[in-house]
Order: sequence, then C-alpha cells, then structure tokens
Amino acid sequence: MSKEGERWGEVDQRSVWHPFTDQEQWEDSQPLVICRAKGCWLYDDENQGYLDANSSIWTNIHGHNHPAIVEAIQKQAQTLCHSSFLGFTNDRASELALRLTSFFPGGELPRCFFSDNGSTALEVAFKMSLQWRQQNNQPEKTRIIAFENAYHGDTLGASSVGGVSRFVKGYGEVGLMVTRVRSLEQLEGLSDEVVRECSALVIEPLIQGVNQMSLWPVGMLKALRKWTKQRGVHLILDEVMTGFGRTGKMFACQHEEVIPDFLCLAKGLTGGAMPLAATLTSREIYEGFKGEGKTFYYGHSYTGNPLGCAAALANLELLAKQETLENVEQIGELLELGLQKIPGFKIVRRVGLILGFDIEGDGQAFCAALKKERVLTRPILNTIVIMPPLCLSEEEAQFLLGALAKVAKANLS
Repeated sequence: MSKEGERWGEVDQRSVWHPFTDQEQWEDSQPLVICRAKGCWLYDDENQGYLDANSSIWTNIHGHNHPAIVEAIQKQAQTLCHSSFLGFTNDRASELALRLTSFFPGGELPRCFFSDNGSTALEVAFKMSLQWRQQNNQPEKTRIIAFENAYHGDTLGASSVGGVSRFVKGYGEVGLMVTRVRSLEQLEGLSDEVVRECSALVIEPLIQGVNQMSLWPVGMLKALRKWTKQRGVHLILDEVMTGFGRTGKMFACQHEEVIPDFLCLAKGLTGGAMPLAATLTSREIYEGFKGEGKTFYYGHSYTGNPLGCAAALANLELLAKQETLENVEQIGELLELGLQKIPGFKIVRRVGLILGFDIEGDGQAFCAALKKERVLTRPILNTIVIMPPLCLSEEEAQFLLGALAKVAKANLS
C-alpha cells in the first residue's frame, strides 16, 4: 500500500462508520482504498486492478466511467445540477419519467415518482398503497403481505417488511403490519379474514437476493398477479436488484409478462453512476390521490435530481442496444457452466447475470482469499454472489472463473 493509501485508510478507521460492517474487525484490518475505476475493474492507490464481481453492490451496468454516462453528467452539470422538485420540474426528470413509463406501452404504469435509493422506492410504494386504501373507502386494509427471508431495504418501513432478522432486530418489529408467507401455496391458504386486511403484496421477482440468491419457481409471478387481482390486493414488485437487464430482459417481470401495481427501481437506474430511484404506478393509484386532503406528503430534497436523471437517460440509451442484453445470457451461461465444473461449489443458481453458489465454510474468508486473486465480491453467509457488470467480456469471465477455482481448491485442502 502506498503512503497516500495508508493515510486515507488510517483516516477512514478514525472517522468513518461503514454499512454492514463489523467495525471492530474493520479497525484491525488494512482497508482497500479504491481510487479509480474503468470498465469492470476497480483500481487501488497503487493502481492494482480488481475485477468488480458484484458490480459495486449490484449497481453497475455498463462498466465504470462509461464515456456516454460521464459525458451526460458533465453536460448536465454545466446547466443545472439541482433544483427543487416541490412545485417545479426540470427537463431531465420529465424526459426520464416519460422513458420509464414508455416501457409499458399499454399505459399500465403511466406515473413515475422519484426518490433516492431502493429502500425509499419501496417506502413510496408501501405508503402510496396504504394511503390510497385509507382515502378510497378501504380503511380496513392496513397490512402488507411479504415473503419470509425477503429483503426490501433498510429504512424503518422497508426493513420491517423484510424477513431477515438480523436487519430488523431492535427496531424493525415496530414498523408496518406484515403478514409473512413462505410460498404461493401458503399465500393461497390465508383466510378471507386476513386477506381483507391486506393492502399489498411485495416480492422480489424471479429471485430473492439477500436470501442467498434463492430462485422462485417458474410461473410463480404470473400466479401471484392472478391471485392479487382476484383478491383486490396491490402487487408491488421490488426490481431494485433485477431491473435494467440483470435478468436478460429490461425488467424481470417481463419474463412472465406481468404488470404490477407498483414497480420499484433503483441501483442500475443510472448505470451505477448516481443515486436515483423511481416508483412506477398505475392510473388508478394516481387518480386516487387527487382532491382535497389526498395529497401524497412524501418526498426528498434531491427528488428528480437532474444529474441523476441525465445519467439514467444515458444508461437507457446504452441498454437500447441489442448486444447489451444478448451479452447477459451468453456470459451468464458461460459463468454458470464454469462454476458447475469447480469442485466444492454447490447448488449453482442463475438468472441472467445474477449468480450464486454455496461453499463449505466461511463466506467472508472465501471472499478475502478471492481479493488476493484480484476479484472483489461479498458473500451472503456461505453463499458467494457473482453479479458483474453486463459488459463483462469472455476473457474477463475466464479470469473470474480461474480465480474462483484457485480459491476453491485452497478452500478444500
């Protein structure tokens, strides 16, 4: 590590509190100081490159510092960095809302509400659903149906809906009222009395991320849409992780031709360049907030931020190129087949360029060893997550597989 890197590492350990991090262990470690990035690679203070195998927490789409996104941000910064969205609008936010709603040409999701991150995108959907019920003659509907081991963010409401105990202990229990189910069969077994109290059902379509990359059965999403329509329950899709090409389609719900009542987007929305989130919803929901006393009093200081919207528009232009999504399935299959051949890797699962597999032993130790082979990712317990940028090349995929095989061999010995 360079002297400059040592300096910033020491400053960090004195001043910074990191998310999802055991700070006692962190203070005894030697932090990796990332100074620049290009494509699928992150570079430290000594210009050592590391393959970004989890897209910097599932955000990056086209590689770091993509020139089209950088140019869009720089160009926007010369005219307007930010202006309040309360009582005003800006051209970039208007254009982005139009582009996002246009992915549903039948007009099923014609309204877009901007926020800052995945957790707030879900908070918007929960609050909209619950408030809509209260002011549209359904006051008994005060509960959310969620799935066991789900993860929908870290703000109080979103974390209380999630089903991972370590993310809610001590405070999540006092959040929203939740009915949890494990499967479609258990959902269908809920009593009429319980269902009458439910405002919305929320799910991560196709795959649960934080639940160790657990795949849902094929056809489940379509069955959920049918059930929610029949029972008068809003369907909220959390596509914070799965949106913008991760699954091989623009949105995971397109695999089963499902249109929800709320579609929550973040992470890849700006290509991984800026914080920005969006919640798309139906005309019926929107119309139910018109009139005296029905205003949706929720928002953020940086709602509709022009820099973030400019980055998102550039991201959508890149995603419009056919080869982007074609690469997802091609490289995803290459990685899946390669992982299946590595001894010690169990239950390899994949959708698009989202992959997970289980190992014997400590996932944290495995990823620490992987870092020495110049590959960066994070585990979920003993599940190793591989979710690289969509632009990962075949050569980079082979490098990744080689590093995984080397660490796996050492892990077994």
